[in-house]
Amino acid sequence: MKILIAADGSTYTKRMLAYLAAHDEWLGTKHAYTVLHVAPPVPPRAAGVLDKSVLDSYYADTSTKVFKPIKTFFKQQGIEADYVAKVGPAAEKIAQLADKGRFDLVIIGSHGHGTLANLVLGSVTTKVLASCGVPVLVVR
Repeated sequence: MKILIAADGSTYTKRMLAYLAAHDEWLGTKHAYTVLHVAPPVPPRAAGVLDKSVLDSYYADTSTKVFKPIKTFFKQQGIEADYVAKVGPAAEKIAQLADKGRFDLVIIGSHGHGTLANLVLGSVTTKVLASCGVPVLVVR
């Protein structure tokens, strides 16, 4: 199974990894994993005055911080994974990669906060569920 793991580095990402470790059916060498981190874009006015290399370095550092503990976790499990960093609206980028990459499953942690409409699930999770053509496993 080809699995896309959406990670933001929060405690919910850690909960998602703990869930994977506790459920053999989702974690193992029989699956192909891609870990995706989507960094929010720097506001256009700020980005306009910054050098492109500074912005690229900022985005790379942000993703590296998210990927580092996940790489350690997968290494302990003896699992190889691909790591993809994107910049933009998180829900949109997750759904696009899931659909275009022909993934079988998306696994995402849910923050569970926000407006009344997003009381049960986080807003990014809600948007991914609404726009993604791939099954989504939400870990809370």
